[in-house]
Amino acid sequence: MTTLRGFWRNKTKVEPGTAVSPTLNTAETAVTAPPALTPIDLDIAPNDPLLAYIQHNPVVFDVAQLKLDSLAVTAMREAGVRLVVPLVSQGELIGLINLGQRMSDQEYSSDDHRLMSDLATQAAPALRIAQLVQQQKLEAIERERIAQELRVARLIQQTLLPQELPALAGWGVSAYYQPARAVGGDFYDFLYFPDGKVGFIVADVTDKGVPAALVMATTRTLLRAAAERLEAPGAVLARTNDVLVQEIPPKMFVTCFYALLDPATGHLRYANAGHDVPYHYTAQGVVELRATGMPLGLMPGMGYDEKETTLAPGDYVLLYSDGLVEAHNPARGMFGFPHLQALLATHADGATLHEFLLAELAAFTGPGWEQEDDVTLVTIQREEPINSQQLTINSQPVEFEIPSAPGNERTAMEWVAEVVGDLLPAARLEKLKTAVAEATMNAMEHGNQYDPDKPARLKVFVEEAPTSTGSVRVTITDQGGGQPSPAAVAPDLAAKLAGAQSPRGWGLFLIQAMVDEMHVHQDDQHYTIELVMHLANQKGA
Repeated sequence: MTTLRGFWRNKTKVEPGTAVSPTLNTAETAVTAPPALTPIDLDIAPNDPLLAYIQHNPVVFDVAQLKLDSLAVTAMREAGVRLVVPLVSQGELIGLINLGQRMSDQEYSSDDHRLMSDLATQAAPALRIAQLVQQQKLEAIERERIAQELRVARLIQQTLLPQELPALAGWGVSAYYQPARAVGGDFYDFLYFPDGKVGFIVADVTDKGVPAALVMATTRTLLRAAAERLEAPGAVLARTNDVLVQEIPPKMFVTCFYALLDPATGHLRYANAGHDVPYHYTAQGVVELRATGMPLGLMPGMGYDEKETTLAPGDYVLLYSDGLVEAHNPARGMFGFPHLQALLATHADGATLHEFLLAELAAFTGPGWEQEDDVTLVTIQREEPINSQQLTINSQPVEFEIPSAPGNERTAMEWVAEVVGDLLPAARLEKLKTAVAEATMNAMEHGNQYDPDKPARLKVFVEEAPTSTGSVRVTITDQGGGQPSPAAVAPDLAAKLAGAQSPRGWGLFLIQAMVDEMHVHQDDQHYTIELVMHLANQKGA
């Protein structure tokens, strides 16, 4: 139906939709103000003969003389409309001016028709401009509404991605995710199990945008539910597929790679539901982790092959999505799997692999590249064991972060002990561990207020070979800079019992007693405590 709004002067104040009385109280008319313009809404069907008539005769016409079998004309007559003035702009009917009975009760003259025709000629363009402005306003409001919904959808999707990387001793894990649109269809996930094993998932939903994001959220939930009940990666994918195939919209599916890692042994079990084949970097070369299986959501009752491998120290596995390998350069050449495999063969460091690949991708696609698909990268690397001989020739510090949470000082202590190894006699190493634990606990509690977003940062330096006069230095940094911290205070039990000393605050004294040297560095944002143990010092050994 087409709604055309007209205005007519109802001199008898009869409500629209009722017939206009032919009687007129002239005395009342003479002393009262002219009746107000009354809007009427006419719903004219697209196939109503009136529209065709006006399209061919866009002139002023008298409704009473119109002989059309038209519901719109009938409605006009019932509303008391006598004269209709079509408003036409660029050949398109954009409105009607409907006039009722003249105030003088006389018929409309030919001069009236010419006057109204001239008025329509002037009014139609102005009305059209007003309509376009109104349309642009409505479109702007609609675009802003859609943009706001996309912002919310992206925020929700981001919350579904892991907020933290797995912190596994002896392992390095990194992840990168960049959707092609405001929301994407790729996702990755980490699953933690009571026996210490960790599940790694990378998946890609067909299509992009909000529909893909909704399927992504559903698939993630199904995978997590299946992994809670089933251990084998192939069984997890099969169960997820059987449920998803009933829920997923037509012509959509999900490719997915699921691997279960035992960090203690490096053993990796995996299954693949039609996802791009991950690569396993080894000292002997780069190999593919192949396993057959149909994408999730295509057909029920699918089975998934399960394979396994073991990551040796220094090995890494790259999980990724097709946004990387299917990127095109200006000549429409594809980045491709062989190119990716060749690049991996030249790069042994999993910690910097993402930056390396993204730089290669940028060089391949060139400036001004419009990202075609979501790009997801997840790297799992088994770190090389650290031994004293390596440390003596490596002047770079070993760095790591500890999330600020009660009890994590033990993790910091163990990691530092692993780095230092046999550089210190056992008794001195225990003292260093005690000092590190105390300093880390202070950093997490007092410096970072146990804020999970503020980790304690530790660096371990070995300055020279253990047979020389070198030293081991450990720095622990928190975000509690600002006011200068008090110096270490010697404990005074009598003063403590008398309340003259705080019941706390002896940590620095304890730390200082455990190491050969202790230094404090502080700025507006950070507080760093430096612990030094001389390698040639046999004190306390």
